[in-house]
Amino acid sequence: MSKRIVINSLAFARDAGSLQGELPIASLTRLLDKLVDSAGSLSYRAEGRLGPRNRPQLLLQLDGVLSVCCQRCLEGIGYPIAVRSVLEFVDDEEDLTQEELEDDSKDFLPAQSELDVVALIEDEIILDLPSAPRHESCALPDTGQGTGKISPFSVLQGLKGKA
Repeated sequence: MSKRIVINSLAFARDAGSLQGELPIASLTRLLDKLVDSAGSLSYRAEGRLGPRNRPQLLLQLDGVLSVCCQRCLEGIGYPIAVRSVLEFVDDEEDLTQEELEDDSKDFLPAQSELDVVALIEDEIILDLPSAPRHESCALPDTGQGTGKISPFSVLQGLKGKA
């Protein structure tokens, strides 16, 4: 597990804080069961700011490549991650208007005095991953049952018509 990166969401946004760095893919433990290979790293950048109506926001950028498993051929696929998220912190979700809730340009999170940035990055990656990744074109995996094998149902061929 990588070192935790914890921020106070309101103070980070108010002070226009900025974080950036590289996260080893192997340290993102909630992703490992979805990956074929955990080598490499992802770059991240988090910037705090005040958005419309002076609401605290976090701009999150993630870049890198993950090796996910093709659901057809079971081989690895290099899946590019290019996440750009605007996360707005709110004290109470009930203060949001219906129009704000329907706005897909940003997501809302409860304001936290201890926000784990690595966990937030993992959440954003999980949301970005396809549910069933596949190559554009690939063959089914070879099951080792070539034409030289005898079908277990070939015995039934001899019973046909002997009723």
